[in-house]
Amino acid sequence: MRSILSLAIAFSAVAFAEADDKKEDGWKPLFNGKDLEGWTPKIKGYKLGDNFGDTFYVEDKCIKVKYDKYEGKFDERFGHLFYKESFGHYKLRIEYRFVGEQCKGGPGWATRNSGVMIHGQDPATMDKDQSFPVSIEVQFLGGLGKGDRPTCNLCTPGTNVELDEKIYTPHCTNSKSKTIHGDEWVTAEVEVNGGGIIKHYVDGEEVYSYSKAQYDPKDADAKKLIKDPKNLIIEKGTISLQSESHPIEFRKVEIKVIKK
Repeated sequence: MRSILSLAIAFSAVAFAEADDKKEDGWKPLFNGKDLEGWTPKIKGYKLGDNFGDTFYVEDKCIKVKYDKYEGKFDERFGHLFYKESFGHYKLRIEYRFVGEQCKGGPGWATRNSGVMIHGQDPATMDKDQSFPVSIEVQFLGGLGKGDRPTCNLCTPGTNVELDEKIYTPHCTNSKSKTIHGDEWVTAEVEVNGGGIIKHYVDGEEVYSYSKAQYDPKDADAKKLIKDPKNLIIEKGTISLQSESHPIEFRKVEIKVIKK
């Protein structure tokens, strides 16, 4: 009897330890797997909150991006799905995959192209016809069946960053990730340290890093957001998922806030 009791206590201790580990892990889902609660769409040419053509919807516990109601005309209706809160120091983890065919009329560069925007502006401050929020884009690219096409790259709509302690102004720069063809799920992670270092990961491997994300004073949209011309550094901002004309699915979106 004593041995059975001891065994039961041991199992209980293991169960409690596992529960504590999960609790201490600190990851919080931003997507509940059922609906778009907490998320708001902003599509170029439409008011904030207008989910034109049901571009963003939930099915099979995934946020899906589709264009079957666009009548074969993408017409540069770039969209973003914004989470309700802003963050400054955190880790973000997203599982995504590209599916199907690109919407007709989508630009060639947008084939199997999407991403997540971090350090973004409040969507309420975006112009109705603004294509992209001022932000840092962690660009997701899918392979085209041949050739190299890395993912978790860097793009900078209305922003700049620093590389090797120097301002870096090219709009898009490839990471060192492998090329991922087909429709397999990819795990992308981003570590964001306020106005400091930002790192991109693909399936657990670091593929790119930079620092001091900042507004581009030459960009018309960014100019409206600059409060102090002597301090362009972006310390925090919104998170949004992209709609760029190719269908994509997001199976998991979760965050772990980093204590400063």
